[in-house]
Amino acid sequence: MSPFAAGGSDDLFAQVIALIHERMPAEKAALLEAFARQYFRQVDPEDLQERQAADLYGAMASHWHFIREHGGGTRVRAFNPRLDEHGWESTHTIIEIVGDDMPFLVDSVGMELNRQGLTLHLIIHPVMHVKRDDQGRYLGLASADDNTGAHYESLIHVEVDRRTEPAHLAAIETGLTDVLADVRASVRDWPKMRQRLTDIIAGVDGAPPPGDPDETAEALEFLQWLADDNFVLLGCRDYELIDQNGENELRVLPGTGLGLLRETGDTQFSASFAALPPEIRAQAHLPTLLTITKSNTRSTVHRSGYLDYLGVKTFDDTGRVTGERRVIGLLTSTAYNTNPKRIPLLRRKVTAVIERAGLMPKSHAGKALVTILEQYPRDELFQAGVEELFHNALGILRLGERQRIRLFVRPDAFGRFVTCLIYVPRENYNTEQRKRLQAALADAFDGIASEFEVHFSESALARILIIVRLRQSGMPDVNVRELEAKLVKVSRRWEDDLREALVEHLGEERGITLFHRYGNGFPAGYREGYPARMAVRDIEQMESLADGRPLAMNLYVPLEAEPGQLNFKLFRSGAPVPLSHSLPMLERMGVRVVDERPAEITRLDGTRFWVHDFGMTLARPGEVQVERLRERFHDAFMQVWQGGIENDDFNRLTLLAGLSWREIRILRAYAKYMKQAAFTFSQAYMEQVLASYPAYAAQLVKLFVLRFDPSEDSDRSGRCEALREQMLVFLDTVANLDEDRILRQFLAMVDATLRTNYYQKAPDAPEGKTYLSFKLNPAKIPNLPEPRPMFEIFVYSPRIEGVHLRGGKVARGGLRSSD
Repeated sequence: MSPFAAGGSDDLFAQVIALIHERMPAEKAALLEAFARQYFRQVDPEDLQERQAADLYGAMASHWHFIREHGGGTRVRAFNPRLDEHGWESTHTIIEIVGDDMPFLVDSVGMELNRQGLTLHLIIHPVMHVKRDDQGRYLGLASADDNTGAHYESLIHVEVDRRTEPAHLAAIETGLTDVLADVRASVRDWPKMRQRLTDIIAGVDGAPPPGDPDETAEALEFLQWLADDNFVLLGCRDYELIDQNGENELRVLPGTGLGLLRETGDTQFSASFAALPPEIRAQAHLPTLLTITKSNTRSTVHRSGYLDYLGVKTFDDTGRVTGERRVIGLLTSTAYNTNPKRIPLLRRKVTAVIERAGLMPKSHAGKALVTILEQYPRDELFQAGVEELFHNALGILRLGERQRIRLFVRPDAFGRFVTCLIYVPRENYNTEQRKRLQAALADAFDGIASEFEVHFSESALARILIIVRLRQSGMPDVNVRELEAKLVKVSRRWEDDLREALVEHLGEERGITLFHRYGNGFPAGYREGYPARMAVRDIEQMESLADGRPLAMNLYVPLEAEPGQLNFKLFRSGAPVPLSHSLPMLERMGVRVVDERPAEITRLDGTRFWVHDFGMTLARPGEVQVERLRERFHDAFMQVWQGGIENDDFNRLTLLAGLSWREIRILRAYAKYMKQAAFTFSQAYMEQVLASYPAYAAQLVKLFVLRFDPSEDSDRSGRCEALREQMLVFLDTVANLDEDRILRQFLAMVDATLRTNYYQKAPDAPEGKTYLSFKLNPAKIPNLPEPRPMFEIFVYSPRIEGVHLRGGKVARGGLRSSD
């Protein structure tokens, strides 16, 4: 099967073949072409589509040259090909491997490269029937049935993340050489290890341990089950239990090391056993035949993870423990997928737990318990004792489908690690939660590393298995229930806090309804920036937009704000508020916008809301009584947004003087009249002066209210006179002459006003009419041009300004001007 037969790949391969015949001598070209056809035979065409023919030729030819002088064993080379040095190039670091064909090669190479933090970009792994001469020189490829001087060799070409430092390249070569040596040792010793397992079974029959014969028979059946291709044997070694200076020691029996446990010159004692606390080492004398656990060493062969450890004790004629026969390896997929009732040892544990639970077999609880045991983490099922398994299985059964967090802990028999089985609500599970759980467990048990496995089923709960490796042997004193409470706390999500806050503020029914509507709609930036309790208020604001309101708002002062700082949230449905629209409005209301944090929130029905949170400072520093000014600020902003009032600096008086937008409109209307009457100063200057004296501006409005509010009927004239006297006293303190003229002119305008429609209501305007009119006595207005009429009626709205002149009590005048 050729990989160069899809799309344009056949043309690419033709170019490679052409390069072989173009660049190689004729006597070598035929050999290299045959090699190339085998080399690329199983490569996925998609992996080569973006490659240049010259670089594919270079990679293949480089590997060909690398294997030509192969003298046996395994050779590894890591390098960065350069066009000027090697005749071809690659953006990645190239690794070339050649050696005898064996199982587990590609898996083991990939594991080591991943361990070194390298990403694999391409793997080419042809297995070739190679002919060599007596000196190991490459002669060519042999046919499958030609065994004369030919054997199968494995070639591996790997492309990984580029590394240029010589030390990094050397680390790659050393790591792969060591791993491939482990593979070779495991494969070479595999027949001996199978025989060792057979000998172990026979040895147990010859010198059975004291105790229950049924348990021994079950253990023997389990060992035989493992021997029937349910366990990948990777290492064996025998030990003798001795008393060394009053301490228990496991001494290596010379000549018994195989595979990964092959002996080195200084291997005398079991280092892992020596590292155990004395109280755990003392358990070596207990007459327990079989120990199943995880090794404290990671596998370098076939599959990542910690090695499975089988310890079979040996006994003398008196039943005393004399040593241990150790086997390490990896359980096969069959061991993980077969029903535990069909696996020796496991079936006994499962039956014991079911019988002890005493549940009716056909009841819901009985069936649920069986399911729990069948789905229980298989490594835990092998390692846990019946007591531990019963306790955990019953705890899981009682948990049922309740969406809460539960923790089950099992310490390793040798005190080297702790297994933590955690159940969490499935909908709440995510990677961040798992990382927080791992960190909390590692901290509680003083762990140095942890692995995890996540299991999802039809249940409403997800299961997380976390293994924490301990810094020191021996189980720390940890209160499991207190630790469980800590896990609940660290795994609590922002959404959980939101649900609780909604129920607390709005009641269970309304709160849960709104949580389902908005709970998953807040982006990460919002969740990081705001507590869930604040989101409750924001949800209420977004809900208020359902009645057709164009905007919702919230003026507030953060707890951490300095004096003069405040925030303003703006809510809009469907589309964001353009900054070019909102910023000028806010700045003309007397604030400086220093930052803006937008967030797009999506409701369950797909409706999108935009929340703009403006960080602001007052143009004039000072404390802000938000609770008194919030609604007035909101109303003023909405009126500007809708065009009900003008967007000018008079709006600063909302924050500075505490005036409503309608009260500000009084002062704005007077300023508009003054411009009609050719008053000297510009509107911008008048806005600036009133903003400089906000208390006086508030007094002008108060005087207007005292004079014309129909509800002010007690001693109206006396109260007006007292306020006017107070204002005149203040004016005597104004040093700037122009400012004094402007302030006095506004006072004169209020005094010259005879009547107003300010307090008139209309069916379509319950807050007052959309236009403002004053009946004025021109004789009381300073600096008014001659001739002065008897009365003037000034009408103002954002759309029209006009003056109606009356020369007498009978109306015969017209408009002086209109705009």
